[in-house]
Parts: sequence; structure tokens; C-alpha cells
Amino acid sequence: MSAGLLVVGSIALDSVATPFGQTADAPGGSAVFFSAAGAILHPVQVVGVVGTDYPLDALKTLEARGVDLSGVERAPGESFRWKAKYSYDLSSRETLETRLGVFADFRPKLPSRFQDSRYVFLGNIDPELQLGVLDQVK
Repeated sequence: MSAGLLVVGSIALDSVATPFGQTADAPGGSAVFFSAAGAILHPVQVVGVVGTDYPLDALKTLEARGVDLSGVERAPGESFRWKAKYSYDLSSRETLETRLGVFADFRPKLPSRFQDSRYVFLGNIDPELQLGVLDQVK
């Protein structure tokens, strides 16, 4: 059994505004955030999809932490994008725009070496897709 932590979820470009500043097209999504945290304690393997517009260097921070991104597919089309605005005290937010792009057709396919992962994190993907991932895990 692999000691890896398998992460399957969204890889997005987030544009976020707060009363204190804003950012555009920052790496985001459940797979990105969970991998960043998980890699502190455990080897992480990611399965996800990005579009041809996704900046290749945007995931370098994860690679620097040892995250295995070989399960990330680059598909023709636009990447998943999310735009939001946070309240002054940051306790609430309003989603201004969600564009699924290539994520809309995402059907996770686990590389064979990921299939025996000891731990699995299923991010915000359709429950039917989550079951499909679990069917691929040995």
C-alpha cells in the first residue's frame, strides 16, 4: 500500500476581493488548499484538471513541498475560475462568479501508482464522481 495521501478535487484560479485588498487569478480550489496543508505532514498525490490557460508556474509552491502533480490533467479549454467578495470582518462572502470551464467535464482517472493510496481526500466534486474515485482505489 502506498504511503501517499491521494487528493482529488478542484484546481482553480480565484479572484478575491476583501476590504483590505484583492487578488486575481490566484491558485485555489479544494485540491490546492488541502494539498498545501496535507504536504506538511504526509506525501501528497493530486488528481485534477486545469485548462490550457492555467499558468504552469502557479503550482510551483505545491511542487516545492513535494506534492506529486503527475495526476493533474491539462485539458483544452478554460480553467475553473471563482470570483468572490468578502465582508469587512471576513466572516461572510458573496460568490460573484463561477466558471467551471474544463472542470465541468472532469472525470477523475487515477494513475495506477495512486490506486493503492492509504488515505483519500475527496474535495468538492459531484458525489457520483467521488464514488468513481473510490471504485478505482484498491
